Amino acid sequence: MKVAVTGATGRMGREVIDAAREAGHEVIGVSHSSTGEYAGVAIEPAEEFATLLEEREPDATIDFTLPDPSVSYVTDCAAAGVPAVVGTTGFSEEHYEELCEASKAIPVLQAANFARGVQGLLSAVREAVAALPEYDVELTETHHNGKRDAPSGTANRVLDTIDETRGESPRVHGREGDAPREEGEIGVHARRAGDISGEHEVLLAGNHEELRLTHRAGSRGVFAAGALDAAEWLAGRSPGWYDFSDTLPDSQS
Repeated sequence: MKVAVTGATGRMGREVIDAAREAGHEVIGVSHSSTGEYAGVAIEPAEEFATLLEEREPDATIDFTLPDPSVSYVTDCAAAGVPAVVGTTGFSEEHYEELCEASKAIPVLQAANFARGVQGLLSAVREAVAALPEYDVELTETHHNGKRDAPSGTANRVLDTIDETRGESPRVHGREGDAPREEGEIGVHARRAGDISGEHEVLLAGNHEELRLTHRAGSRGVFAAGALDAAEWLAGRSPGWYDFSDTLPDSQS
């Protein structure tokens, strides 16, 4: 497989390159911030991305960048007919509209988290919230000190899962001063420290008991491997909008 990796000099870009090289794939690296070489892969300037797609014909692109460049990359992929896997988070509604427009021409798989364990967490949260409808819910997420969006994309996906099960609930981001808990609200807490890859904990409490559902990523390699799995699955699919959960065995039965 031939894969283009955007944001190739960033933390996740390097992880994806390492995973792809280990799997024996050919890699095309692209970056806005710098060129040169990483792990034997030449890093090409982002300005030449459209040309690279035409000349090198990758089977898929994997993107972990920022919302504006991500949309630009996917738009170029749509013009060239190259499937796009997007792990970027923090998109606005306008960004999503542009990505959805691209998915009319190519398969686009966008996910906030490519860890398979997170899919298990979402399933467990859905069941727990349904079984304990009167319990208070708090969500705490922790990431490295360079994480930009808060709450994280994964945290928002967990919150959406709760809303889908329980109905839309008001979200309270942190608490300060005189801030008693209101019935039905979900407390959301984002922490940023060190080089933590990612941790999400959902707390349900009531009836003199508590239930904690937690996912911890040991390294960013978990997300890179999942994104690469997604790219392999996406290559050759029909145009449309896909989610990482679509690649899992249960979704294909």
